[in-house]
Amino acid sequence: MDKTLIVTNDFPPRPGGIQAFLHNMALRMDPERIVVYASTWKRGAEGAEATAAFDAEQPFTVVRDRTTMLLPTPRVTRQAVRLLREHDCASVWFGAAAPLGLMAPALRGAGARRIVATTHGHEAGWAQLPASRQLLRRIGEGTDTLTYLGEYTRSRIAAALTPEAAGRMVQLPPGVDEKTFHPASGGDRVRARLGLTDRPVVVCVSRLVPRKGQDTLILAMPAILARVPDAVLLVVGGGPYAGQLKKLAAETGVQDSVRFTGPVPWEELPAHYGAGDVFAMPCRTRRGGLDVEGLGIVYLEASATGLPVVAGDSGGAPDAVLDGETGWVVRGGSAEESADRVVTLLQDPGLRRRMGERGREWVEEKWRWDLLAEHLRTLL
Repeated sequence: MDKTLIVTNDFPPRPGGIQAFLHNMALRMDPERIVVYASTWKRGAEGAEATAAFDAEQPFTVVRDRTTMLLPTPRVTRQAVRLLREHDCASVWFGAAAPLGLMAPALRGAGARRIVATTHGHEAGWAQLPASRQLLRRIGEGTDTLTYLGEYTRSRIAAALTPEAAGRMVQLPPGVDEKTFHPASGGDRVRARLGLTDRPVVVCVSRLVPRKGQDTLILAMPAILARVPDAVLLVVGGGPYAGQLKKLAAETGVQDSVRFTGPVPWEELPAHYGAGDVFAMPCRTRRGGLDVEGLGIVYLEASATGLPVVAGDSGGAPDAVLDGETGWVVRGGSAEESADRVVTLLQDPGLRRRMGERGREWVEEKWRWDLLAEHLRTLL
């Protein structure tokens, strides 16, 4: 692989799925062959300390820009060009194509022989608006390859590109560390700590924002409890929607059957998946298609942990489920469908086991990080 400059806003310690995607890929490359140019996580002494500590632990070079949001401005472009030349990089990987991929022509002019840009859910949103659609088209023309998560995002992004750029698109989804997420991840300890040892647990691990569908699960709980009276919904994660979700649980009268953990350290996430009997996140598309699920890596992490999944139909979420084999896809926002599928799984241990085993098998076949990192190395 050519020495590669990774340019990204999405990098730990900033939390999130794209951040984890890029970090996992970077860790599986030769550390002498990559340099990461990233934004600062957040301003202030606490943010600076956390970022510095994280960067010091990495086996590769990380260069932080002073801004918390990299944009393709002249200053940022000059810095990217300087790093490309200073570190003798021949390839560039934009961790998110929009908008940083607009710097591709300048980096090409500075000597980059190969430029790859990865698209996620938000680029599918860009493809729907006239102004951003034109910018996305420019990004496609300036790069050698745009990668996509799944068929949903590919079809929407490709429609905004020239036929030539669309023809150069290649699938590159995030992966799952099957050695970290596995059935013996420590879920029993989490259940015991939370007092849930003898209760059927529906777990949802995700950022608390409206698109993810935690509110749908809360609204589904009365129907679930009518058939499985001791069931509990375990909501794992933090986010701006937390207060409204807690209020909704109280208004729905199910607050005693809904547990909120708040943010959980990354190293504890596998055990929190393992605390569930069923994983559910009935995500939905919002804002006329601008707020959409790019893939839904949480479904695959749950499958690796041996859980059956109930997924919403937003964007590329169905790509992370073998419908009827590893779980089911429901209409996002449908509390009735969500309740029905969850109850079916809670009442049938054999079905849960078969779907969980198939999910684990599928992750090992297709979604392992080592397979996907090798694909990225080839693209670069």
